[in-house]
Order: sequence, then structure tokens, then C-alpha cells
Amino acid sequence: MRVHHLNCISSCPAGGRLMDHGPEGVLTRGRLTCHCLLVETEFGLVLCDTGFGLRDVADPKRRLSSFFLALVSPDFREELTAARQVERLGFRTLDVRHIVLTHLDFDHAGGLDDFPNAKVHLLALERRSAIAQKTWLDRQRFRPQQWSTQPNWHIYPEAGGEPWFGFERARPLVGLPPEIALVPLIGHTDGHAGIAVDRGDRWVFLAGDAYFYHGEMHPSRPWCTPGLSFYQWMMDKQRDRRIHNQERLRELKANHPREIQVFCSHDTDEFERLAGRTPEMPIPPRFSGAPRFPEAPPEASPPP
Repeated sequence: MRVHHLNCISSCPAGGRLMDHGPEGVLTRGRLTCHCLLVETEFGLVLCDTGFGLRDVADPKRRLSSFFLALVSPDFREELTAARQVERLGFRTLDVRHIVLTHLDFDHAGGLDDFPNAKVHLLALERRSAIAQKTWLDRQRFRPQQWSTQPNWHIYPEAGGEPWFGFERARPLVGLPPEIALVPLIGHTDGHAGIAVDRGDRWVFLAGDAYFYHGEMHPSRPWCTPGLSFYQWMMDKQRDRRIHNQERLRELKANHPREIQVFCSHDTDEFERLAGRTPEMPIPPRFSGAPRFPEAPPEASPPP
């Protein structure tokens, strides 16, 4: 399977280098990616997270909370939405048959509306927690305005599945090949997950918001910028489990360096290394022509 790395609109949080450890001052804004994957399979495209979508770009004040708009100041550029980058590769948005979500935070699920026919795969705990809207912060981070495709959602229990390098694996995902796995990484949200894709030569593992900064994966001296440390603390739903899962991710990365590429959603250095371009650049257009996919196969019944 061919895997493309997309940055689907950067966030620019206050705090400058206190967030991204970059060269800018603390009174300017930092730069965080929204790292998504586009996977070419035999029967269609699979999008792993969506980032911000076209409707977020067109009308952010109606779609997103004023709190997070002020805090992270997304760099709203239509050409960086997943929909427009899919089209740059010569595909149609209808070719995106499936979307696998790490979680439902506004900056990961904003593009769901741009793919109305895609089946969306996520953990049941995530849907339950997001819909409950129990706290003020929940109502800011989980935005029902982005969820017009709820009838297409397929949900999976956290428990069960097959082991994957020491983690439990939620599978099978309805309609998807076994090379794509939803791996529970609870903590940042109640139903947070990582997404593993077997590329053929190695696995790529999008850990979502299980960590935010590449320094957190250092095997002996993990560290994070103070701004992102605070942000993770603020957003935690289950802090002990998030910290435990970070420890497991460090072990995974250290023990399987040739078999698995581990990366998170928001680290600029990781994105540039894997994508081979800066986050400000949309994916280069494909000049040789995109493959044509057959009509979508009949839909299997979703799991209970």
C-alpha cells in the first residue's frame, strides 16, 4: 500500500518556542502540524484523521470554539485541507472510502464533512465521551458541527482484537484490509487510538495525540517543551493512562526501529522527516495519473 503524509492545516499556538522549540520568540506563535495519512488500497483511499476541513476554513467562528481559535490560531488555507490535497493527487473526494480516526478533537475530525460517503472508524468510548459533552472543555474540543456523517460511523470496543507488538488491536475494521489497525491509546481522550498501517516494508504508526513532541520519545531522557506539557495536562481525560501509553510507545520505538515508524500528529520535525517537505507545502501533484478505483463494494453491517 502506498502511504502519503499530509499536513491538514497547522495550528499556531501562543508561546512560540515554548511550544515548538523553534527559533521564534515566546511572544510570537509557534507552529504545530496536523499530520494525517492518505493510504492507497486496492479498492479506494483510506484517510487516517482529517485535520481541519473546508467548512472550518470557510466559517471557523461557527464551527470552532472561540477559546481554541484564540489559543491555537489555525493557519486556515484551503489548499492544505485533506480534500484539496486528495484532489492534487488526481483523485476524487469520492475515492476516499474510509476514514480512521485517532479521536474526535476539532483539529482531527474537521474534515469529516468533506467526505460524506466515507465510512468512519473509531472507538466506541470516543464517540460516547464526545457526544456526552460533560464539561466546558469537552464542549470546546468536541464539535458536533463537524459530525454530519454520524450515520456512517462504525464503532469498536476498546478491548479484544489481536495483539500488535504488545498492544491490543481493534480489528477487523469493517471493509478495510488487515494491514490497517486501530490501536487503543487511551488517555488524551477516553477513546483515543493510534493507527497502524503496514506499508509492506515496515509499519507506520500514527500515535495521534498520545504525545506531542519528538523529545518525549527519547528512550532514556524524554522531555517536552513547557508549553506542550501544559497543553497536554490541560487536555488530558485520563492522565495516568496517557503517561503509561507514552512509556509503551517509547519501548515500541526503541525495540522495533526498523519495523515501525512511530510519529505523532503535531510535531513539525517528524512531519518534515517523513513527508520530505515543510508543513506549509501541500502534497506535490501527481503527474503520472492517479489509479482509477472500482465502484465501492456492498457495505457490510457495522459492528454493534
